[in-house]
Amino acid sequence: MEETKERKIVVAVDESEESMEALSWSLDNLFPYGSNNTLILLYVKPPLPVYSSIDAAGFIVTGDPVAALSKYEHELVESVMARSRTVYQDFESDINIERRVGRGDAKEVICNAVQKLKADMLVIGTHDYGVFKRALLGSVSEYCAKRVKCPVIIVKKQPQNH
Repeated sequence: MEETKERKIVVAVDESEESMEALSWSLDNLFPYGSNNTLILLYVKPPLPVYSSIDAAGFIVTGDPVAALSKYEHELVESVMARSRTVYQDFESDINIERRVGRGDAKEVICNAVQKLKADMLVIGTHDYGVFKRALLGSVSEYCAKRVKCPVIIVKKQPQNH
């Protein structure tokens, strides 16, 4: 029996139900029992804003907004990874799991990470915005699908009655 090649599968995760659905779909469809695939959970923190000690109304801000933001970001990363863990913890197969965190524009960070990690596949959820909202906000999944060199699976959120 020939040994199967290990594949690196990147799943982009965030605070959304859509990303957790993409993770769940990945586990069900891309990690058969006994596979030696590696699941790479990728979370992207937004770029740091530029702060001033004077707020928009001209008052001096007390406290350290950068420290507060850093604490919030850390808690957010932990929350997303904990939600991911609840999705994969009951999965029957032993799988290799790596957690990666990037910072910046999500679509750029995801594309760069996929290339840098030499991923064999990218799985990403979609919010399935309408034409107007997608034109205004852009679509991370569409952007990545057009730019990464590996196969991309875009998982749509299943209707509630499904």
